[in-house]
Amino acid sequence: MKKNLLVGFITLLFILVFYYLVLPPLNITSPLFWFYIFTVSIFYYVISLFLKNMFERNRIFKFDKIHTILPVILGVILIVIVITNIVCSPIFNAKKYSERIKVSENHEFVTDVAPVDFTKTPLIDKDSSEKLGDRKMGEFTTWVSQFYVSDLYTQINYNNEIIRVTPLEYAGIIKYFANRDEGVKGYIKVNSVDGSSSLVTLQKGMKYLPSAYFFENLYRKLRISYPTTIFDEETFEIDNEGNPYWIVPTIKYTGVGLKKEITGAVILDPITGESKKYKKEDIPTWVDHLYSADLIIEQIDNWGEYRNGFFNSMFGQKDVINTTDGYNYLVMDDDVYLYTGITSVSSDESNLGFVLVNLRTKETNYYLCPGAEEYSAMASAEGLVQEKEYEASFPLLINLNNKPTYLLSLKDNAGLVKMYAFIDVADYQKVVVSDASLGIEAAKEKYLSENNSVDESNLKTKEITIKKITNAVIDSNTMYYITDTDNNLYYVDIKVNKYLLPFLSINDKINISYSEGEISQIRSITK
Repeated sequence: MKKNLLVGFITLLFILVFYYLVLPPLNITSPLFWFYIFTVSIFYYVISLFLKNMFERNRIFKFDKIHTILPVILGVILIVIVITNIVCSPIFNAKKYSERIKVSENHEFVTDVAPVDFTKTPLIDKDSSEKLGDRKMGEFTTWVSQFYVSDLYTQINYNNEIIRVTPLEYAGIIKYFANRDEGVKGYIKVNSVDGSSSLVTLQKGMKYLPSAYFFENLYRKLRISYPTTIFDEETFEIDNEGNPYWIVPTIKYTGVGLKKEITGAVILDPITGESKKYKKEDIPTWVDHLYSADLIIEQIDNWGEYRNGFFNSMFGQKDVINTTDGYNYLVMDDDVYLYTGITSVSSDESNLGFVLVNLRTKETNYYLCPGAEEYSAMASAEGLVQEKEYEASFPLLINLNNKPTYLLSLKDNAGLVKMYAFIDVADYQKVVVSDASLGIEAAKEKYLSENNSVDESNLKTKEITIKKITNAVIDSNTMYYITDTDNNLYYVDIKVNKYLLPFLSINDKINISYSEGEISQIRSITK
């Protein structure tokens, strides 16, 4: 009897301590829940068997009935989980997996994405933001010894500013006890456009953080408040007034740990610890990150792999596509979008197109646009300045001159941006690099000039009547030279409209778009 009580006490103590440390959701679809159950069961099995036999004089272990039944129960549970997951796997549910994300394919990039505005383009990536944030933190000597800067750096749209925000964290348990009464009174904000950074101080400190201990630890606070809820990775954001919040998506699984789906989010105030659970359709509009990049990439891959069935994804692989290795973010219409390329399953060095995904609503658009794969474009840019050994950032996708264009930074060993590169998505041999010190606008103009292009936002349009028209072959290209009835001069490449230009004659009226100059260049022409 005493042995049974001792076994019960030790096992109960282990259950409580292990739960306090692991924080499993009390939900049978969570793999962490079953890890907890199996670990507790094995602990009970070992400790009860050990205590039962430790005082036996004969050295032959004796087994109670529970020691025979418990392994059988655990084995049956494991078999049920395996069978359930096989039944719920893509083998039998390829269509459901392909429909995890609804991808709209009838979109034009130049229609959906506005021409690039460099005052709203996030040129500073996460790595550079971390260096800027650490540098800013170093200016506060009294804080730097007590706190460290988290590596989260969530990119958000804050009152039409594109910024990254990240909290300060306690620098160890001693610093936690020294500062826990007031909490952490600041977070770092880095402007992703111009690189300016600031340490925002709070009147009341944040107490509920991943680096906090005991019941002020963020994960422990969430688990106690929502014992059965399964959580995804948290993000740190600020609302329109600059108040900090933790955004913690809630998820559900099919089977055990399969086909993860977002159901909503818990928004927790790190200062007061107050929280509210939202359904995904009720998430406040100031929240930019509900869906994690990893989950979106997983679901897009499922869409590309299983839309023609499971066995096709393994063998025939007809029309099987998947995402490229990297991704980046765009900010449009007060929301943050994930961008990634789409390539064939053969993993060649070209993209079939790309997708844009709203990280708050999961609205997903696929744009068919064959062109360079992102890492090929990065290598092309690095190759132009290989003697400098600069490292290219993952490209931004922009609409430049009504063409999908990659924009990336070239950084030195210290992580400082030294050059900008523009690369034509359709032809990554068209790459132009420019000194970052000259500014991004100068880099754009250099790219357009060297590719015989022009920013179409500056084009003029009008109708003219032809007074004179001649042609000449220059560098194997046929060029037409036109004088209108007002004696204005124009030139135009036959490639602009090869089906119309050869048939034009005097007194014909034509509609043109042109870039103004001493001899204006016609960019489009119709009759």
